Amino acid sequence: MAGAQGEWLRKQRQARSWNVAEMSRRLRAAARDADDSLPGNDCLTTMIRRWEKGKTGVSERYRLHYCRAFDLAPDEFGAPPPGAVPASGSPKAPEISGSRPFFSKFAGAGHYQPATVDGADAELRRTSSGGRSPIESEVLMTAHEGSEYAERAEWRDIGEATLEQLRAEVTRLSREYMTGEPLRLFFEMRRVRERLHTALDRKIWPRDQTELYFLLGVLSALMADTAHDLGSSPAAEELARAGWAYASVIDHWPLMGWLRLDLAHFARWKGQYRRCRELAMSGLEYLSEGPNGAQLHLMHAMAAAKLGDEQTARQQIEAAGQARERDYQDELLEIGGEFGFSVATQHYLAGSVGVEIGGEQAGAITELKRAVGLYAAGPPPGEDHSIHCQMAAHVDLARARLGAGQLDGAMVALEPVLLLPPAQRISSLPQRLGPVRSVLATPDYQGSAAARHLDEQLEQFTRDTISARLADLPSPSS
Repeated sequence: MAGAQGEWLRKQRQARSWNVAEMSRRLRAAARDADDSLPGNDCLTTMIRRWEKGKTGVSERYRLHYCRAFDLAPDEFGAPPPGAVPASGSPKAPEISGSRPFFSKFAGAGHYQPATVDGADAELRRTSSGGRSPIESEVLMTAHEGSEYAERAEWRDIGEATLEQLRAEVTRLSREYMTGEPLRLFFEMRRVRERLHTALDRKIWPRDQTELYFLLGVLSALMADTAHDLGSSPAAEELARAGWAYASVIDHWPLMGWLRLDLAHFARWKGQYRRCRELAMSGLEYLSEGPNGAQLHLMHAMAAAKLGDEQTARQQIEAAGQARERDYQDELLEIGGEFGFSVATQHYLAGSVGVEIGGEQAGAITELKRAVGLYAAGPPPGEDHSIHCQMAAHVDLARARLGAGQLDGAMVALEPVLLLPPAQRISSLPQRLGPVRSVLATPDYQGSAAARHLDEQLEQFTRDTISARLADLPSPSS
Protein backbone atom coordinates (compact mmCIF):
# COMPACT_ATOMS: atom_id res chain seq x y z
CA MET A 1 0.00 0.00 0.00
CA ALA A 2 2.77 2.44 0.95
CA GLY A 3 4.63 1.55 -2.26
CA ALA A 4 1.61 2.38 -4.46
CA GLN A 5 1.08 5.61 -2.56
CA GLY A 6 4.74 6.51 -2.98
CA GLU A 7 4.51 5.95 -6.74
CA TRP A 8 1.40 8.16 -6.87
CA LEU A 9 3.19 10.94 -4.97
CA ARG A 10 6.19 10.81 -7.28
CA LYS A 11 4.04 10.92 -10.43
CA GLN A 12 1.97 13.81 -9.09
CA ARG A 13 5.15 15.77 -8.40
CA GLN A 14 6.74 14.97 -11.75
CA ALA A 15 3.51 15.82 -13.64
CA ARG A 16 3.94 19.34 -12.27
CA SER A 17 7.63 19.37 -13.24
CA TRP A 18 8.71 19.86 -9.61
CA ASN A 19 11.92 18.47 -8.21
CA VAL A 20 12.16 17.35 -4.59
CA ALA A 21 13.39 20.75 -3.44
CA GLU A 22 10.38 22.43 -5.08
CA MET A 23 8.04 19.85 -3.51
CA SER A 24 9.52 20.69 -0.14
CA ARG A 25 8.96 24.41 -0.78
CA ARG A 26 5.33 23.81 -1.82
CA LEU A 27 4.62 21.70 1.27
CA ARG A 28 6.13 24.37 3.47
CA ALA A 29 3.95 27.03 1.81
CA ALA A 30 0.84 24.86 2.28
CA ALA A 31 1.75 24.38 5.95
CA ARG A 32 2.15 28.13 6.46
CA ASP A 33 -1.31 28.68 4.98
CA ALA A 34 -2.64 26.24 7.57
CA ASP A 35 -0.70 27.90 10.43
CA ASP A 36 1.53 24.83 10.73
CA SER A 37 5.33 24.64 10.83
CA LEU A 38 7.39 21.86 9.26
CA PRO A 39 10.91 20.53 10.01
CA GLY A 40 14.03 21.94 8.37
CA ASN A 41 14.73 21.55 4.65
CA ASP A 42 17.14 18.61 4.99
CA CYS A 43 14.72 16.69 7.18
CA LEU A 44 11.69 17.44 4.99
CA THR A 45 13.41 16.44 1.72
CA THR A 46 14.50 13.18 3.38
CA MET A 47 10.88 12.53 4.40
CA ILE A 48 9.66 13.23 0.84
CA ARG A 49 12.16 10.74 -0.59
CA ARG A 50 11.14 8.10 1.93
CA TRP A 51 7.43 8.64 1.18
CA GLU A 52 8.04 8.40 -2.57
CA LYS A 53 10.06 5.21 -2.17
CA GLY A 54 7.19 3.71 -0.18
CA LYS A 55 9.33 3.17 2.91
CA THR A 56 6.79 4.87 5.17
CA GLY A 57 3.18 6.00 4.88
CA VAL A 58 2.11 9.65 4.91
CA SER A 59 0.38 10.83 8.08
CA GLU A 60 -2.95 12.69 7.89
CA ARG A 61 -1.21 15.98 8.73
CA TYR A 62 1.06 15.75 5.70
CA ARG A 63 -1.72 14.37 3.45
CA LEU A 64 -3.64 17.60 3.97
CA HIS A 65 -0.55 19.66 3.11
CA TYR A 66 0.00 17.55 -0.03
CA CYS A 67 -3.64 18.13 -1.08
CA ARG A 68 -3.23 21.89 -0.71
CA ALA A 69 0.06 21.79 -2.68
CA PHE A 70 -1.47 19.62 -5.45
CA ASP A 71 -4.81 21.52 -5.37
CA LEU A 72 -6.73 18.30 -4.77
CA ALA A 73 -9.66 17.45 -2.55
CA PRO A 74 -8.73 15.34 0.50
CA ASP A 75 -10.59 12.29 -0.88
CA GLU A 76 -8.48 12.47 -4.07
CA PHE A 77 -5.21 11.81 -2.21
CA GLY A 78 -3.72 8.60 -3.55
CA ALA A 79 -6.52 8.19 -6.15
CA PRO A 80 -5.57 6.24 -9.33
CA PRO A 81 -4.88 8.45 -12.32
CA PRO A 82 -7.52 8.72 -15.09
CA GLY A 83 -7.41 5.69 -17.39
CA ALA A 84 -6.02 3.31 -14.73
CA VAL A 85 -7.29 -0.28 -14.83
CA PRO A 86 -10.46 -0.60 -12.74
CA ALA A 87 -10.73 -3.48 -10.33
CA SER A 88 -13.29 -5.30 -12.50
CA GLY A 89 -12.33 -4.55 -16.08
CA SER A 90 -9.99 -3.09 -18.66
CA PRO A 91 -9.04 0.57 -18.99
CA LYS A 92 -11.61 2.82 -20.55
CA ALA A 93 -10.42 5.32 -23.14
CA PRO A 94 -11.31 8.94 -22.47
CA GLU A 95 -14.28 10.09 -24.50
CA ILE A 96 -13.44 13.45 -26.05
CA SER A 97 -15.55 14.58 -28.98
CA GLY A 98 -13.65 15.12 -32.21
CA SER A 99 -10.34 14.23 -30.65
CA ARG A 100 -7.46 12.79 -32.67
CA PRO A 101 -4.13 11.36 -31.50
CA PHE A 102 -1.22 13.80 -31.11
CA PHE A 103 0.96 11.79 -33.47
CA SER A 104 -0.06 9.97 -36.66
CA LYS A 105 2.26 7.35 -38.10
CA PHE A 106 3.44 7.58 -41.66
CA ALA A 107 2.71 4.43 -43.64
CA GLY A 108 5.86 2.32 -43.77
CA ALA A 109 7.91 4.92 -41.85
CA GLY A 110 9.66 4.36 -38.56
CA HIS A 111 8.83 7.71 -36.99
CA TYR A 112 5.88 9.82 -35.96
CA GLN A 113 4.60 13.15 -37.27
CA PRO A 114 2.56 15.62 -35.26
CA ALA A 115 -1.04 15.67 -36.49
CA THR A 116 -3.34 18.66 -36.62
CA VAL A 117 -4.56 19.46 -33.17
CA ASP A 118 -8.03 20.84 -32.63
CA GLY A 119 -9.38 22.53 -29.53
CA ALA A 120 -10.11 19.29 -27.70
CA ASP A 121 -6.59 18.00 -28.35
CA ALA A 122 -5.08 21.22 -27.07
CA GLU A 123 -7.17 21.04 -23.93
CA LEU A 124 -6.07 17.45 -23.33
CA ARG A 125 -2.44 18.47 -23.78
CA ARG A 126 -2.82 21.37 -21.41
CA THR A 127 -4.37 19.23 -18.69
CA SER A 128 -1.84 16.39 -19.06
CA SER A 129 1.33 18.45 -19.53
CA GLY A 130 0.71 21.55 -17.43
CA GLY A 131 0.13 23.73 -20.52
CA ARG A 132 3.44 22.67 -22.19
CA SER A 133 4.00 20.81 -25.44
CA PRO A 134 4.92 17.12 -25.14
CA ILE A 135 8.49 17.78 -26.30
CA GLU A 136 8.99 20.62 -23.83
CA SER A 137 7.52 18.48 -21.05
CA GLU A 138 9.88 15.59 -21.86
CA VAL A 139 12.90 17.90 -21.90
CA LEU A 140 11.91 19.41 -18.56
CA MET A 141 11.33 16.00 -17.00
CA THR A 142 14.75 14.84 -18.20
CA ALA A 143 16.32 17.89 -16.58
CA HIS A 144 14.41 17.27 -13.36
CA GLU A 145 15.54 13.64 -13.29
CA GLY A 146 19.13 14.83 -13.61
CA SER A 147 18.54 17.19 -10.71
CA GLU A 148 17.16 14.37 -8.59
CA TYR A 149 20.16 12.16 -9.37
CA ALA A 150 22.40 15.05 -8.31
CA GLU A 151 20.43 15.36 -5.08
CA ARG A 152 20.97 11.66 -4.40
CA ALA A 153 24.68 12.09 -5.10
CA GLU A 154 24.76 14.89 -2.52
CA TRP A 155 23.25 12.63 0.10
CA ARG A 156 25.57 10.81 2.50
CA ASP A 157 25.08 8.78 5.65
CA ILE A 158 27.98 10.31 7.55
CA GLY A 159 28.47 13.89 8.66
CA GLU A 160 31.43 16.14 9.33
CA ALA A 161 30.94 15.76 13.08
CA THR A 162 31.34 11.97 12.84
CA LEU A 163 34.50 12.28 10.74
CA GLU A 164 35.94 14.78 13.20
CA GLN A 165 35.13 12.46 16.09
CA LEU A 166 36.84 9.51 14.38
CA ARG A 167 39.96 11.57 13.71
CA ALA A 168 39.92 12.76 17.32
CA GLU A 169 39.75 9.13 18.49
CA VAL A 170 42.76 8.14 16.37
CA THR A 171 44.69 11.22 17.54
CA ARG A 172 43.90 10.42 21.17
CA LEU A 173 45.08 6.82 20.79
CA SER A 174 48.31 7.96 19.12
CA ARG A 175 49.08 10.21 22.06
CA GLU A 176 48.02 7.73 24.73
CA TYR A 177 50.30 5.17 23.12
CA MET A 178 53.29 7.24 24.24
CA THR A 179 52.76 6.40 27.91
CA GLY A 180 49.87 3.92 28.06
CA GLU A 181 49.61 0.19 28.67
CA PRO A 182 50.01 -1.62 25.32
CA LEU A 183 47.42 -4.38 25.80
CA ARG A 184 44.62 -2.06 26.94
CA LEU A 185 45.36 0.31 24.09
CA PHE A 186 45.38 -2.50 21.53
CA PHE A 187 41.80 -3.48 22.41
CA GLU A 188 40.75 0.17 22.29
CA MET A 189 42.34 0.55 18.86
CA ARG A 190 40.47 -2.51 17.64
CA ARG A 191 37.17 -0.95 18.77
CA VAL A 192 37.87 2.27 16.85
CA ARG A 193 38.89 0.26 13.78
CA GLU A 194 35.45 -1.40 13.79
CA ARG A 195 33.83 2.04 13.82
CA LEU A 196 35.91 3.04 10.80
CA HIS A 197 34.94 -0.13 8.92
CA THR A 198 31.27 0.51 9.69
CA ALA A 199 31.57 4.07 8.39
CA LEU A 200 33.06 2.78 5.12
CA ASP A 201 29.98 0.59 4.58
CA ARG A 202 27.68 3.64 4.54
CA LYS A 203 26.86 5.92 1.63
CA ILE A 204 29.75 8.39 1.67
CA TRP A 205 31.40 10.92 -0.59
CA PRO A 206 34.79 10.17 -2.26
CA ARG A 207 36.53 12.67 0.01
CA ASP A 208 35.00 10.87 3.03
CA GLN A 209 36.48 7.61 1.78
CA THR A 210 39.90 9.24 1.46
CA GLU A 211 39.67 10.48 5.06
CA LEU A 212 38.58 7.06 6.35
CA TYR A 213 41.37 5.29 4.43
CA PHE A 214 43.89 7.71 5.94
CA LEU A 215 42.60 7.08 9.46
CA LEU A 216 42.60 3.31 8.88
CA GLY A 217 46.19 3.50 7.63
CA VAL A 218 47.24 5.50 10.69
CA LEU A 219 45.39 3.17 13.05
CA SER A 220 46.89 0.09 11.36
CA ALA A 221 50.36 1.55 11.95
CA LEU A 222 49.52 2.20 15.61
CA MET A 223 48.19 -1.34 16.03
CA ALA A 224 51.29 -2.71 14.33
CA ASP A 225 53.55 -0.89 16.80
CA THR A 226 51.43 -2.09 19.73
CA ALA A 227 51.41 -5.69 18.48
CA HIS A 228 55.21 -5.56 18.26
CA ASP A 229 55.36 -4.16 21.80
CA LEU A 230 53.28 -7.16 22.90
CA GLY A 231 55.76 -9.56 21.29
CA SER A 232 53.85 -10.56 18.15
CA SER A 233 56.10 -9.79 15.21
CA PRO A 234 53.94 -11.61 12.58
CA ALA A 235 50.83 -9.66 13.64
CA ALA A 236 52.81 -6.41 13.62
CA GLU A 237 54.02 -6.98 10.06
CA GLU A 238 50.56 -7.97 8.83
CA LEU A 239 49.00 -4.85 10.34
CA ALA A 240 51.71 -2.67 8.81
CA ARG A 241 51.05 -4.19 5.38
CA ALA A 242 47.33 -3.51 5.83
CA GLY A 243 48.17 0.10 6.62
CA TRP A 244 50.36 0.24 3.51
CA ALA A 245 47.39 -0.88 1.39
CA TYR A 246 45.23 1.99 2.67
CA ALA A 247 48.06 4.53 2.31
CA SER A 248 48.92 3.48 -1.24
CA VAL A 249 45.27 3.61 -2.38
CA ILE A 250 45.11 7.30 -1.43
CA ASP A 251 48.76 7.89 -2.46
CA HIS A 252 49.66 9.32 0.97
CA TRP A 253 53.46 9.54 0.84
CA PRO A 254 54.16 10.58 4.46
CA LEU A 255 52.10 7.63 5.72
CA MET A 256 53.75 5.29 3.22
CA GLY A 257 57.17 6.46 4.42
CA TRP A 258 56.13 5.86 8.04
CA LEU A 259 54.92 2.32 7.32
CA ARG A 260 58.23 1.52 5.63
CA LEU A 261 59.87 2.80 8.83
CA ASP A 262 57.68 0.45 10.88
CA LEU A 263 58.65 -2.57 8.79
CA ALA A 264 62.33 -1.55 8.98
CA HIS A 265 62.02 -1.36 12.77
CA PHE A 266 60.50 -4.85 12.94
CA ALA A 267 63.24 -6.24 10.68
CA ARG A 268 65.90 -4.70 12.89
CA TRP A 269 64.61 -6.48 15.98
CA LYS A 270 64.65 -9.79 14.11
CA GLY A 271 68.31 -9.22 13.24
CA GLN A 272 67.51 -8.72 9.52
CA TYR A 273 69.79 -5.73 9.10
CA ARG A 274 70.04 -5.83 5.30
CA ARG A 275 66.26 -5.88 4.99
CA CYS A 276 66.07 -3.11 7.59
CA ARG A 277 68.41 -0.98 5.46
CA GLU A 278 66.43 -1.69 2.27
CA LEU A 279 63.14 -0.75 3.92
CA ALA A 280 64.59 2.45 5.41
CA MET A 281 65.97 3.48 2.00
CA SER A 282 62.60 2.71 0.42
CA GLY A 283 60.89 4.84 3.05
CA LEU A 284 63.20 7.76 2.27
CA GLU A 285 61.87 7.75 -1.29
CA TYR A 286 58.49 8.79 0.15
CA LEU A 287 59.59 10.85 3.14
CA SER A 288 63.06 12.37 3.45
CA GLU A 289 62.37 15.67 5.22
CA GLY A 290 61.04 16.80 8.57
CA PRO A 291 61.10 14.89 11.87
CA ASN A 292 59.95 11.56 10.45
CA GLY A 293 62.34 11.88 7.51
CA ALA A 294 65.07 12.27 10.15
CA GLN A 295 63.84 9.11 11.83
CA LEU A 296 64.15 7.16 8.57
CA HIS A 297 67.72 8.44 8.13
CA LEU A 298 68.56 7.22 11.66
CA MET A 299 67.03 3.80 10.97
CA HIS A 300 69.24 3.59 7.89
CA ALA A 301 72.19 4.61 10.07
CA MET A 302 71.42 1.87 12.62
CA ALA A 303 71.24 -0.81 9.94
CA ALA A 304 74.48 0.42 8.37
CA ALA A 305 76.25 0.38 11.76
CA LYS A 306 75.05 -3.17 12.45
CA LEU A 307 76.42 -4.21 9.04
CA GLY A 308 79.80 -2.60 9.80
CA ASP A 309 79.35 0.33 7.37
CA GLU A 310 80.41 3.01 9.82
CA GLN A 311 80.91 5.71 7.20
CA THR A 312 77.32 5.43 5.95
CA ALA A 313 76.09 5.38 9.55
CA ARG A 314 77.86 8.69 10.29
CA GLN A 315 76.56 10.22 7.03
CA GLN A 316 72.99 9.22 7.86
CA ILE A 317 73.21 10.72 11.37
CA GLU A 318 74.27 14.01 9.77
CA ALA A 319 71.49 13.72 7.15
CA ALA A 320 68.97 13.22 9.96
CA GLY A 321 70.01 16.51 11.56
CA GLN A 322 69.68 18.34 8.24
CA ALA A 323 66.25 16.79 7.54
CA ARG A 324 64.93 18.02 10.85
CA GLU A 325 66.16 21.55 10.28
CA ARG A 326 64.11 21.94 7.08
CA ASP A 327 60.74 23.67 7.36
CA TYR A 328 58.29 20.82 6.87
CA GLN A 329 54.75 19.85 7.91
CA ASP A 330 52.34 17.12 6.89
CA GLU A 331 49.04 15.56 7.93
CA LEU A 332 50.75 12.75 9.84
CA LEU A 333 52.67 15.17 12.04
CA GLU A 334 49.36 16.86 12.86
CA ILE A 335 48.14 13.60 14.41
CA GLY A 336 51.12 13.77 16.77
CA GLY A 337 51.88 11.27 19.50
CA GLU A 338 53.55 8.23 17.97
CA PHE A 339 53.68 10.01 14.62
CA GLY A 340 55.67 12.93 15.94
CA PHE A 341 59.42 12.54 16.45
CA SER A 342 60.68 14.55 19.39
CA VAL A 343 64.08 16.17 19.68
CA ALA A 344 64.78 13.96 22.72
CA THR A 345 64.13 10.80 20.73
CA GLN A 346 66.35 12.01 17.88
CA HIS A 347 69.24 12.41 20.33
CA TYR A 348 68.48 8.97 21.79
CA LEU A 349 68.56 7.26 18.37
CA ALA A 350 71.71 9.10 17.32
CA GLY A 351 73.36 7.96 20.57
CA SER A 352 72.17 4.39 20.04
CA VAL A 353 73.80 4.32 16.62
CA GLY A 354 76.98 5.73 18.17
CA VAL A 355 77.10 2.83 20.63
CA GLU A 356 77.35 0.47 17.63
CA ILE A 357 80.24 2.42 16.04
CA GLY A 358 83.74 1.75 17.27
CA GLY A 359 85.49 4.71 18.87
CA GLU A 360 82.23 6.65 19.29
CA GLN A 361 81.50 5.77 22.92
CA ALA A 362 82.19 9.27 24.25
CA GLY A 363 79.99 10.89 21.61
CA ALA A 364 77.28 8.27 22.21
CA ILE A 365 77.29 8.96 25.95
CA THR A 366 76.95 12.71 25.26
CA GLU A 367 73.96 12.17 22.95
CA LEU A 368 72.24 9.73 25.32
CA LYS A 369 72.79 11.95 28.38
CA ARG A 370 71.23 14.83 26.47
CA ALA A 371 68.25 12.64 25.51
CA VAL A 372 67.76 11.49 29.12
CA GLY A 373 67.88 15.10 30.31
CA LEU A 374 65.29 16.21 27.73
CA TYR A 375 63.00 13.34 28.69
CA ALA A 376 63.30 14.26 32.36
CA ALA A 377 62.40 17.88 31.59
CA GLY A 378 59.19 16.80 29.86
CA PRO A 379 57.98 17.45 26.32
CA PRO A 380 57.94 21.04 25.05
CA PRO A 381 54.81 22.43 23.35
CA GLY A 382 54.00 20.55 20.16
CA GLU A 383 55.89 17.38 21.13
CA ASP A 384 55.10 14.12 22.92
CA HIS A 385 57.57 11.89 24.73
CA SER A 386 57.46 8.11 24.48
CA ILE A 387 58.09 6.23 27.70
CA HIS A 388 59.33 3.31 25.61
CA CYS A 389 61.99 5.46 23.94
CA GLN A 390 62.84 7.06 27.27
CA MET A 391 63.53 3.67 28.87
CA ALA A 392 65.49 2.57 25.79
CA ALA A 393 67.67 5.67 26.12
CA HIS A 394 68.42 4.74 29.75
CA VAL A 395 69.35 1.18 28.75
CA ASP A 396 71.64 2.31 25.93
CA LEU A 397 73.24 4.91 28.21
CA ALA A 398 73.96 2.16 30.75
CA ARG A 399 75.50 0.02 28.01
CA ALA A 400 77.71 2.90 26.79
CA ARG A 401 78.83 3.67 30.35
CA LEU A 402 79.68 0.03 31.01
CA GLY A 403 81.74 0.06 27.80
CA ALA A 404 83.60 3.05 29.23
CA GLY A 405 84.14 1.29 32.58
CA GLN A 406 81.54 3.38 34.45
CA LEU A 407 79.68 0.73 36.48
CA ASP A 408 78.21 3.18 38.98
CA GLY A 409 76.95 5.43 36.17
CA ALA A 410 75.36 2.41 34.47
CA MET A 411 73.53 1.46 37.66
CA VAL A 412 72.15 5.01 37.99
CA ALA A 413 71.01 4.99 34.34
CA LEU A 414 69.10 1.72 34.85
CA GLU A 415 67.20 2.77 37.98
CA PRO A 416 64.11 4.16 36.13
CA VAL A 417 63.98 1.02 33.97
CA LEU A 418 63.95 -1.36 36.93
CA LEU A 419 61.13 0.66 38.54
CA LEU A 420 58.91 0.55 35.45
CA PRO A 421 55.52 -1.13 36.17
CA PRO A 422 55.11 -4.50 34.38
CA ALA A 423 52.06 -3.28 32.41
CA GLN A 424 54.21 -0.60 30.73
CA ARG A 425 57.07 -2.91 29.79
CA ILE A 426 57.25 -3.75 26.11
CA SER A 427 58.63 -7.02 24.77
CA SER A 428 61.73 -5.42 23.21
CA LEU A 429 62.93 -4.07 26.56
CA PRO A 430 64.32 -7.40 27.86
CA GLN A 431 65.85 -7.95 24.41
CA ARG A 432 67.53 -4.56 24.66
CA LEU A 433 68.94 -5.51 28.07
CA GLY A 434 70.73 -8.51 26.53
CA PRO A 435 73.81 -6.56 25.35
CA VAL A 436 74.06 -4.88 28.79
CA ARG A 437 74.20 -8.26 30.48
CA SER A 438 76.76 -9.40 27.90
CA VAL A 439 79.07 -6.54 28.95
CA LEU A 440 78.57 -7.44 32.63
CA ALA A 441 79.71 -10.97 31.79
CA THR A 442 83.07 -9.80 30.34
CA PRO A 443 86.35 -10.21 32.30
CA ASP A 444 86.30 -6.50 33.14
CA TYR A 445 83.43 -7.09 35.58
CA GLN A 446 84.17 -10.61 36.77
CA GLY A 447 84.54 -10.69 40.55
CA SER A 448 82.58 -7.44 41.05
CA ALA A 449 79.77 -7.96 43.57
CA ALA A 450 78.02 -4.82 42.32
CA ALA A 451 78.11 -6.08 38.72
CA ARG A 452 76.77 -9.49 39.81
CA HIS A 453 73.95 -7.87 41.78
CA LEU A 454 73.01 -5.66 38.81
CA ASP A 455 72.95 -8.70 36.51
CA GLU A 456 70.66 -10.52 38.96
CA GLN A 457 68.29 -7.54 38.96
CA LEU A 458 68.21 -7.49 35.16
CA GLU A 459 67.50 -11.24 35.02
CA GLN A 460 64.62 -10.86 37.50
CA PHE A 461 63.28 -7.89 35.49
CA THR A 462 63.28 -10.02 32.33
CA ARG A 463 61.46 -12.92 34.04
CA ASP A 464 58.84 -10.59 35.54
CA THR A 465 58.26 -8.90 32.18
CA ILE A 466 57.70 -12.19 30.36
CA SER A 467 55.39 -13.43 33.14
CA ALA A 468 53.38 -10.20 33.00
CA ARG A 469 52.96 -10.50 29.21
CA LEU A 470 51.74 -14.10 29.55
CA ALA A 471 49.32 -13.16 32.33
CA ASP A 472 47.84 -10.40 30.19
CA LEU A 473 46.97 -12.74 27.32
CA PRO A 474 43.21 -13.47 27.05
CA SER A 475 42.13 -17.04 27.59
CA PRO A 476 41.21 -19.11 24.46
CA SER A 477 37.54 -19.11 25.53
CA SER A 478 37.31 -15.33 26.01
